[in-house]
Amino acid sequence: MPPEPNILLEVQSLVRSFPGVRAVDGLSFQVQRGQCFGLLGPNGAGKTTTLQILEGIDQPTSGQVLFRGRPLDPSYREAIGVQFQSTALQDFQTVGECLRTFASLYSRHADRGMLIEMCNLGEILDRDTRVLSGGQRQRLLLALALVSDPELLFLDEPTTGLDPQARRNFWDLIETVRRQGKTVVLTTHYMEEAQRLCDQVAIVDRGRIVAQGAPLTLIREHFPAAIIRLPVDAWPDGVPLPETAATRGAKIELLVEDVAATLLHLGSIGADLTGLRVDVPNLEDVFLKLTGHSLRT
Repeated sequence: MPPEPNILLEVQSLVRSFPGVRAVDGLSFQVQRGQCFGLLGPNGAGKTTTLQILEGIDQPTSGQVLFRGRPLDPSYREAIGVQFQSTALQDFQTVGECLRTFASLYSRHADRGMLIEMCNLGEILDRDTRVLSGGQRQRLLLALALVSDPELLFLDEPTTGLDPQARRNFWDLIETVRRQGKTVVLTTHYMEEAQRLCDQVAIVDRGRIVAQGAPLTLIREHFPAAIIRLPVDAWPDGVPLPETAATRGAKIELLVEDVAATLLHLGSIGADLTGLRVDVPNLEDVFLKLTGHSLRT
């Protein structure tokens, strides 16, 4: 049966075992052309191992990865670009020289001028790569990942360590890349980043997918309209917590559909509303609910 034309990358029952551990335990998902697909999970969940298999760096114990409906072959490397978590650049090279070096490794090339303009590298072409700021380095690494004009782009935690402004600037850059028709597979520890950039996400824990779908769809499936948070000591003594409430650290969380009615009720039972906060549920709330721990544990 021929593959669906809109499916660019397909993962079928992927397993990767190491002595004493099954890092990837039967993952299956599809990435559509032009889509940004997010692989999310705490450290040790198996997402990095999965990404290495998708990039062709590692081989699965069983299962397979299909690109355009076919198993990966040597030509696959020409069709993808990769921005690793950390990349060692050649010492004593300028940004411009670095771009030329990486371009020489491929038979197909993106337009150099377009890359320089898009990644805002024009003012630093003559700068030594060792003295780049965090944001400048990440923009260069993205340009290097795009130097072969790939159809599929892998971004492995591309904004880790950037300040908030640099991170948002990088998000704008990724959205520019997507408007060019590129397909993106992204891993990130920032849920705001995944919620903004990704069309689909797969949350992975202990090597298995525990949830998959569009970010807003997952949020609506797992949470009501709002989450009311207040300090534990703000709850009145002797009043039992409702079934929809949970204690997380020093906070009580109430999942509610009608915020106004809940606030009236809290006031009537004598709860201290001074430190109360009303939040709209987000992807991080879904992550915490499904995995039971924070992103960096």
